Amino acid sequence: MGKNKLKRWADLLTMERVFQPNETVRTSDFELKGKWNEIVFCNHNPIVLELGCGRGEYTIGLANEYKQKNFIGIDIKGARLWRGARTANDENILNAAFLRTRIETIVNCFGANEISELWITFPDPQPGDREHKRLTNPRFILAYKKFLCSNGIIHLKSDDQDFFDYSTEILKTFPGKFIFHTSDLYKDITNDKILSIKTTYEGIWLAKGKKIGYLSFQFE
Repeated sequence: MGKNKLKRWADLLTMERVFQPNETVRTSDFELKGKWNEIVFCNHNPIVLELGCGRGEYTIGLANEYKQKNFIGIDIKGARLWRGARTANDENILNAAFLRTRIETIVNCFGANEISELWITFPDPQPGDREHKRLTNPRFILAYKKFLCSNGIIHLKSDDQDFFDYSTEILKTFPGKFIFHTSDLYKDITNDKILSIKTTYEGIWLAKGKKIGYLSFQFE
């Protein structure tokens, strides 16, 4: 194991806005469930999650653009999540926090109606027989609905057309409506600041001529 990774893991332990539940979160509720605004953000603003946040570029970008909302980036990879967490800590971005846990456990981390929006940015498309691991698989969507508020919104960005089409068809089976849907975001983009935020890998893919799909779906 690299020394840099160990150093970053140790560094995460010193950051006030990074939360790392232990293994008991697999079977029991995390202590902050239903209390994120009260204990962490100390306000009543809407909370937005980013699943598989990686380096936290989207979480930090959104937090800087939308001070009236709170943002939580979620990833299991501590050494990767460290980058966004370090930025939030060093720049004192108080409406951003990070949660290091597996996506399968987040129903034990957030209470009913606690989350207003959810971002899934460039997830692993999990091709072939790994479809059950896709973050837009019906079992995951049903889990998200347990903590999304009424009329909650899911945003998805992906460079994988198969995954994007799959996700579109899955969401069609749930009561709700598409607010926006395009298979070529940067052809159809408006001046929406949310859509102007790019991750490092997104920039690389765009430079290679790949199209980016984006959708936002609002549940009934």
